[in-house]
Amino acid sequence: MTDDRMKSQRDDRMKAALLDPEAVFGAPENVPGHPDYSKQEKIEILREWEYEATEEGVALEEGMPGDENGLLRRVLIALGELVGPLDMERVSPNKQHGLRSGDKDKPE
Repeated sequence: MTDDRMKSQRDDRMKAALLDPEAVFGAPENVPGHPDYSKQEKIEILREWEYEATEEGVALEEGMPGDENGLLRRVLIALGELVGPLDMERVSPNKQHGLRSGDKDKPE
């Protein structure tokens, strides 16, 4: 297989992981140890998963049907494995919160 084709397939897998992390990984706990993605890519995938989980939480809070499944907590634990402890005091003012760990999760 050519390098261009391998890169294209890898890019396709990354796009799929960002669009539907659950379909690719099954659970957030599977992301940190996955050998096919860089640390920064794993962080990006978990950040997307974090956003989706908070969106579900907001929908539940606003009365939409569904069940609280603890997904956000699980995503944050997995993210913490990669970036270190999350600063729960530093959140954005919207309902999605935008948790950050400081500068540790920025690309090196």
